[in-house]
Amino acid sequence: MRILVTGGCGFVGSNFVRLALSLRPEWQIVNLDNLSYSGNLENLRDVESDPRYRFVHGDINDYALDMETIGQCDSVVHFAAESHVDRSIYNPRRFIETNVLGTQTLLECSRRSGGKRFVHVSTDEVYGSLPLERPELRFTEESPITGNSPYAASKAASDLIALSYHRTFELNVSVTRCSNNFGAFQYPEKVIPLFVTNLIDDKTVPLYGDGKNIRDWLHVEDHCEALIAVLECGVAGRVYNIGGDNERSNLELTHSILDILGKTRDRIQPVTDRPGHDRRYAIDASRISDELGWLPTRSAWPEALANTVKWYTEHEKWWRRLKVK
Repeated sequence: MRILVTGGCGFVGSNFVRLALSLRPEWQIVNLDNLSYSGNLENLRDVESDPRYRFVHGDINDYALDMETIGQCDSVVHFAAESHVDRSIYNPRRFIETNVLGTQTLLECSRRSGGKRFVHVSTDEVYGSLPLERPELRFTEESPITGNSPYAASKAASDLIALSYHRTFELNVSVTRCSNNFGAFQYPEKVIPLFVTNLIDDKTVPLYGDGKNIRDWLHVEDHCEALIAVLECGVAGRVYNIGGDNERSNLELTHSILDILGKTRDRIQPVTDRPGHDRRYAIDASRISDELGWLPTRSAWPEALANTVKWYTEHEKWWRRLKVK
C-alpha cells in the first residue's frame, strides 16, 4: 500500500512516517510537506535513503500537485496544518488558508482520484474547554464542537468539511482527535521542549497564568500507532478520540521537568495568560479502544516524560538552531 502523508516532516508526521515504515514493511510513504517553520528534513534523515520513502516539497493548496501525488497513492493521512495556538492568535488568516482551504483541496483531489481512503488528523481542542471543578467530565466523540482559538476553530471547520465529504460524496474518511502530544522531534516553541531547552541554557520557563490549566498528555508514538489502527480498520464517517489517560496541570508538568533536570522552583517565570486560554482538556478514548483494540502503552509518567527530557538533552544539535527561528 502506498500512503500519501501530508506534513510528514513535522513533529507527529515524522514520527508517523518512521513508525509506519518500521511496523509495516509492505507500505510505501510519499511525504508531501511545504517545510514551513516546523517542517524539518532533519527529522527523517534516518529514513530518507529507504526505497519505500519519497519526499515531495510542495503546498497542499496546490491543486495540480495534490492531484498528482494523491493519484499515485492508495490512502491519505493528513497531518499538514498550522498548529500552534499562540501563532493563530497573531495570524488567524494563515490558519484558515492551510487548515481549512488546504484540507478541502486534498479532499477534493481524493474524491476526483477515485475516492482514496482519507484519515484526517485533528485535535481535542475543537471541543473547547472543560471546567476544572468537574473532573469527571471528558470529551467524547459526541461532545459539541466549540473551538475557542482561531487554531481550534480552523481545525473544527476542517473536521466538518472532511465529514461532509463522507456524507455527501461517500468518501472513505475517518477523523481523529488527539490530546496533547509529547516526545522526540517536537518543535521547541511547544511547552515541553521549550521548557527543557530553556532550562538547559539556565533560563527561566514562562508559565501562563496560574498554571492550573490541565491537559491530557499522549506520547507521539502511541498517537501514531492509533493512526495506523484507524487507517487500517477505522469506519468511514467515524470520529475517533485518541488520548493518553494522563492528565496533568501545567504547573505539575513544570515541576516535573524542573525535578528531572535538577532545577529549583525559582526558574518559573509567571507570564500573562494566553487570551481565551482553555482550562481543561480530557479525552474519553473508549471508542478506539473498544472498536479497534488500541491502548496507549508509552504515555505513562514519570518514565515517559523523563525519557522525553533525556532525548532533548542528548540532541542539542537538533534543537539549537531551531531556537533562533
